[in-house]
Amino acid sequence: MSIKNRSFTHNIIKMHKLQIGDTIRFLNTIGGGKVKGFQDKNIVIVEDEHGFDIPVLATECIAVRTADSKKLEETEVKEETIKAANAPQIDTIEDDAPEETLSGERITSCLVYLPTDIKKLSTTTFECFFVNDSNYYLFINYMSRTNSSWQSRYSGLVEPNTKLFLEEFDKTLLNDMEQVCVQYVAFKHHKPYSLKSPVSVEFKIDTVKFYKLHSFKENDYYEDDALVYYITRRDTPERQIVISKEEIERALREKDETPARRPRIQKIAKKKEDILEIDLHIHELLDTTAGMSNKDMLDYQMDKFHEVMKENINNKKRRIVFIHGKGDGVLKKEIYKAIKKEYRRVDCQDASFQEYGYGATMVIIK
Repeated sequence: MSIKNRSFTHNIIKMHKLQIGDTIRFLNTIGGGKVKGFQDKNIVIVEDEHGFDIPVLATECIAVRTADSKKLEETEVKEETIKAANAPQIDTIEDDAPEETLSGERITSCLVYLPTDIKKLSTTTFECFFVNDSNYYLFINYMSRTNSSWQSRYSGLVEPNTKLFLEEFDKTLLNDMEQVCVQYVAFKHHKPYSLKSPVSVEFKIDTVKFYKLHSFKENDYYEDDALVYYITRRDTPERQIVISKEEIERALREKDETPARRPRIQKIAKKKEDILEIDLHIHELLDTTAGMSNKDMLDYQMDKFHEVMKENINNKKRRIVFIHGKGDGVLKKEIYKAIKKEYRRVDCQDASFQEYGYGATMVIIK
């Protein structure tokens, strides 16, 4: 379910109270500036980067840095701590409990990078958002890698079905963001839920894409074109191969240590042709010769000979060795007689003496 137009009322309730001098960004449009004054309790006068004064609804502004330059998170922590200490401890029903959806039971999350001014891509800054498209609270840690160590860029709680601003940066910081990692733990408040495994997904960010307009595309979460890197899709973590400098150096060392490759061009060694070997010894052909005369056995052996010859007569260059044994030479003579009479397109000769002695004949189909 898309959360492109989902209300941020719940977040606004907890938002820092704007003061003159605060640096803000606009909630639903690109841009921002500094708070210059107030037209009334609902309208804030914002001075943009060009020096123009813009009246904006207070509910459309999010403070990025307070007037005294302290991080907004520190201010919120102090205010919430004071409120919690002074508030009476009364059990109440959460009227602002996040709305849940059926599809939100399986977590989809991603990092979204948006140019603040896509018309000036060569000079614009970029904003990074974390999208939690699920019914779960996610405690996240967003990191980037420098050499062999990691540095946390943001850590904190992301409410269900919300988009959270993480940071704004310019292109001078892109080299520090080639490798990023997002880790999170999922849970729900005050209600039963399905246990989700902790997630840790490392990404290789293609920094060149930040220089190309076509890299920023239509997406499910913002009206503006954006560069999206998914962390999970319906509970399934994205898997991207990240190769570190150390791994590349190790691979190069191993390459130097491996033996030289085989020549690119090699001669093909011709494989020796297979030889079909047929043993015509009567005990190899029959389990028993009981009741058979010598002529019956000879006829059976010659029937086997003719069967093999007919099966292979069209296989040119086929080599067949008929093992007949030395004996008194009767079977050998019958084989030669049959070849001369019925198989004119073959050559025959004594088979290898080293392998068969005098007891075999080789037939070669022409």
